[in-house]
Amino acid sequence: MDQQSNEWFTARLGKVTASRVKDVMASGRGGAPSATRKNYMMQLLCERLTGKREEGFTSNAMARGTELEPVARAAYEIDRDVMVDETGLIAHPRITGFAASPDGLVGVAGMLEIKCPNTATHVSTMQSGRHDTQYDWQMLAQLSCSGREWVDFVSFDDRMPDALQYACFRFERDDKRVREMESEITAFLEELAELEQEMIERIRSKAA
Repeated sequence: MDQQSNEWFTARLGKVTASRVKDVMASGRGGAPSATRKNYMMQLLCERLTGKREEGFTSNAMARGTELEPVARAAYEIDRDVMVDETGLIAHPRITGFAASPDGLVGVAGMLEIKCPNTATHVSTMQSGRHDTQYDWQMLAQLSCSGREWVDFVSFDDRMPDALQYACFRFERDDKRVREMESEITAFLEELAELEQEMIERIRSKAA
């Protein structure tokens, strides 16, 4: 299925997806569950109960990133002399309700994640010589769902001079962190399933 298609949005309903795993992993003060985690669970609960997705806000920057993604992908293919296979939703092989949508598959072991940030962030990424760590959980989730070994993180900004528009850094699989993440996601989904069942029972009692 094509990403951003109705089929793709429907397939994601009620599931933990890679781009939101950082919300599952978020902790509050003293290690208590965070408000971010709870709010994400409530969003997924509502999706499961209604079959409708929450309409997200799309900023100009987000729209620009979507438009630039094919350009960034082409730049990566030229730089690495590879062909990227676009893909839809990849369901985790063992954890039902967990899936990822990478920006591409590379060979038999790799994946691609593209970000088209503002210029300040792009320059900072180039200077640091690595990806922004806020995307660690997203890429680990992609690796977990796909069983692959690495993700090439691309930062792209067409507002910069040609030589500075593109930067790429490889992120390797870390099995210890993958296991930690999978454990948290499993617990999150179990809690969500219990809450969903409670709400269904409340609906049934109202209808009786």
